[in-house]
Amino acid sequence: MLRRHAGRVRYEPADRVWFAALARLLPRRRWTEIFPVTPTTLLAWHRKLAAMKYDTSKRRKPGRPPTVPGIARLVVRLATENPLWGYRRIHGELTKLGLAVSPSTVWEILHAAGIDPAPRRSGPTWRQLLQDQAAGILAAGLPAPAGCTSAA
Repeated sequence: MLRRHAGRVRYEPADRVWFAALARLLPRRRWTEIFPVTPTTLLAWHRKLAAMKYDTSKRRKPGRPPTVPGIARLVVRLATENPLWGYRRIHGELTKLGLAVSPSTVWEILHAAGIDPAPRRSGPTWRQLLQDQAAGILAAGLPAPAGCTSAA
């Protein structure tokens, strides 16, 4: 009853690093005399350390990092509250606030949010504008421009 079973010794990752580093300094034939683990285990630990050094799965992916969501929300808010501002004006306002965002990024944010460019946000489309202009010219009794046909 007084005898307890301690079980197998589990080495922490830091211990494994030290053992693997020391193993590089000592000749392989002496490993069995010095280390409390087998040479196969030491080599396996060393392989894992080398694999971790060259593991690129946790590194940043190539390309430009995404825009911060807070800046994207601010761009959309500025565009909705100021319908006459274009992406360059919004870029200028963000620059005044000390936020470094390119004009093309502002345009991409507005495009992704489904917000049209500034002149078309709150007014008629080009087709509606031209039809209204043509109707106004005809109503005023002015001669129609060359090449313009109307069914009026």
